[in-house]
Amino acid sequence: MSLNIGIIGTGWFSKVHGDILAGMEDVQVAAICGTSIEKAQNMASAYPGAKSYTVLTEMLDAQKLDAVYICVPPMSHGEIEAELITRGIPFFVEKPLGMNLDIPVGILDQLNQKPLINSVGYHFRYKESIQLLRELLQGRTIGMALGTWMGDMPGVAWWRRQEGSGGQFIEQTTHIVDLLRYTVGEVAEVYAAYGNRVVQSKYENVNVPDVGTVTLKLKSGAVANISNTCILPGGVGKSGLSLYTDGGILDWNQDRLEVIEEGVRTAFTSGNNPYVSETEAFIHALRTGDTSQILSDYVDAVKTQRVTCAALESALSGNPVTITD
Repeated sequence: MSLNIGIIGTGWFSKVHGDILAGMEDVQVAAICGTSIEKAQNMASAYPGAKSYTVLTEMLDAQKLDAVYICVPPMSHGEIEAELITRGIPFFVEKPLGMNLDIPVGILDQLNQKPLINSVGYHFRYKESIQLLRELLQGRTIGMALGTWMGDMPGVAWWRRQEGSGGQFIEQTTHIVDLLRYTVGEVAEVYAAYGNRVVQSKYENVNVPDVGTVTLKLKSGAVANISNTCILPGGVGKSGLSLYTDGGILDWNQDRLEVIEEGVRTAFTSGNNPYVSETEAFIHALRTGDTSQILSDYVDAVKTQRVTCAALESALSGNPVTITD
């Protein structure tokens, strides 16, 4: 069964997904939709037969697509997903689902009324090291977790605006929030403190906080802290999640999982490419209808979005925020 896939967006992530799709058997990157015809044509030129568009409806009217990859900035979500749902076209969407909660909840309501195959790009879930971490947690009691996303500020203009990206915790650190939910459990309450230390005075047109720390109470009774910053110089930074249990410490980052038990340290590396794994799961679902290999769908991703948006609400109000479904 040959599949024709469209891609919305022409940035780095679009090209990552496009190259993976183009390398799969019986999968054709058939259409690219960009904010300009030049950008769309430039990206489409890498995929034989791919057509270029600047208007989503024109792309969908012109070609029969089996699925669409949505790789757009947070502020651009909403109409794209709604159009695909109306037409019954499955989609893969990159995180976050939006810059706030309103649009994702609206899309979720539409999906509840008209279900279709979908997947969300929380790719860390697909890493072998994360699957191993989940296995190692069996039989342990998690007391607390510490997560980080520490780095520099992305250069794209939309990321630097609250109304464009939603801020670092919503746009980047969402990955760590999602892993916390995936490995430790659901969040009941958050309390956040954000600050402006460097970037707003160093660069023009910046209004996002550049430091933040969030305390989370989980439904299980465990507690967690996730902190982030974008003030570091380029090439300096770290991200990861450490779990503290009655059996020892499980310390994860993107390169390895380290297990510390009774003074013994054991390190595991993750050899798989999670971007490939998440696309294989999505393509499998398109071909078979079996969605069991998809580890993050829209329903689940909205739960992560609720936590990140609650953190922003808490930082603005100075009060704890309870997570409600």
